Amino acid sequence: MSDSNSLGVYLRSRRTKLDPASFGFAGGRRRTAGLRREEVAQRANISATWYTWLEQGRGGSPSADVLDRIARALTLTDVEREHLFLVGLGRPPEVRYRGSDAITPRLQRLLDVLTYSPAIVRTATWDVVAWNRAAAAVLTDYGALPPDQRNVLRLIFCDPRVRAAQSEWEAVARFVVATFRIDAARAGADAEVAKLVDELSQASPEFASMWRDNNVQTHGDGVKRLRHPRLGPITLEYSAFAVDARPDLSLIVYNPATPADRKLIESLVEGLPATR
Repeated sequence: MSDSNSLGVYLRSRRTKLDPASFGFAGGRRRTAGLRREEVAQRANISATWYTWLEQGRGGSPSADVLDRIARALTLTDVEREHLFLVGLGRPPEVRYRGSDAITPRLQRLLDVLTYSPAIVRTATWDVVAWNRAAAAVLTDYGALPPDQRNVLRLIFCDPRVRAAQSEWEAVARFVVATFRIDAARAGADAEVAKLVDELSQASPEFASMWRDNNVQTHGDGVKRLRHPRLGPITLEYSAFAVDARPDLSLIVYNPATPADRKLIESLVEGLPATR
């Protein structure tokens, strides 16, 4: 087998690392470690000849369905499955959305160390699943809300206090809808957002109109201006970051735009009188 056959080399490397006994195959003496080719083919429900050709670089380009079955047969992790598609088809696999409210303690500690920078973690469907003390003080006290209400779109369109805090509500709302649409599509979460879209369309004619516009926009970074009930006008610079190995999550960090804004946020977080 030539080293230029990257797909075959990768398949063989994954196959030889597996324990036959853990899949119900007889152990005993084997010429090579791991599963045999015919055992992988059996688990993937493809012919042993076709699988052998793939490893030998003689099978042509496999379909995405075949690669998916082989990935399951070899119990590949998400990153291993992605690499399999890259070497086999030259592109990553279609996104499979698997939303989860759980974040790692390490990620929460990262949020907490941002003492005076409000920061949240949201899902592809814009549910806020983690936040720090500054976010609770400056943006929304998410901990005081039921979990199913910690959704940015619900807050923007259905919570009068959140709406009143936006200096330019309509521009913010249009941006949120356009960004939400592409985030959900990128994560393969179209089916998951259908219920939320129906709910918001009934609750808010403004949302229904903006959703029908079919605009899309990326989040990136920018400036957010708020009318805080205690601090008054405040300006934040925000940046969005992907969470590695979690395509369903985004980390959004809001930094005070000026020393005066930082002083106000510091006073709020520390419970001190707010003065400009």
